[in-house]
Amino acid sequence: MNLGIIGSGNVGGTLGSRWAALGHAVVFGSRDPGGAPMRELLARAGANARAASVAEAAAASDVVLLATPWPATQSVLAGLPLSGKVLIDATNPLLANLHGLEYGTTTSGAENVEQWAPGARVVKAFNTVGFKVMANPVFDGRAAAMFLCGDDGESKETVQELARAIGFDARDAGGLRQARLLEPCALLWISLAIEQGYGLEFGFSVMKR
Repeated sequence: MNLGIIGSGNVGGTLGSRWAALGHAVVFGSRDPGGAPMRELLARAGANARAASVAEAAAASDVVLLATPWPATQSVLAGLPLSGKVLIDATNPLLANLHGLEYGTTTSGAENVEQWAPGARVVKAFNTVGFKVMANPVFDGRAAAMFLCGDDGESKETVQELARAIGFDARDAGGLRQARLLEPCALLWISLAIEQGYGLEFGFSVMKR
């Protein structure tokens, strides 16, 4: 699969490297594809990864992961060739102090992303835990849950496969408006990790009877 990564920080770098290790062709989009941080990331990601401009990464990929800081998201998406592509929205509309969300209950960051990327098939995923869990989502033999949502069933299946391939228990949470619930879930994870002392190495799981 051809995968583009927009946002090469902790989340984008971790997920892109993991997918490259599984044999996917990964293109990291960057404003400075030849810079030292990108060279270091490519060294970790291996032979299946390369760097390009953000526009080139989007154009070359069937599935694009959006992992930008929220304040930059709208401007980064402007004009990118994303129509018809699966766009995985891993962003969260966090306020600067991490104590709240810019959107909630009546709309979501993901629904705004859908407006900013016309024609893209948006799936919300990889936003409810931190990058250390993405590096290894298995705890004592049990996979952490990864909830995702979107309005296109085929696109959600693609994202579920990518999540399961790196060890998550991928769970379909419904249509894209369910991002109104998943984004606050991310805020809960951040609050527990930072303010309640849980640390960065914990996730959520689903139990049923």
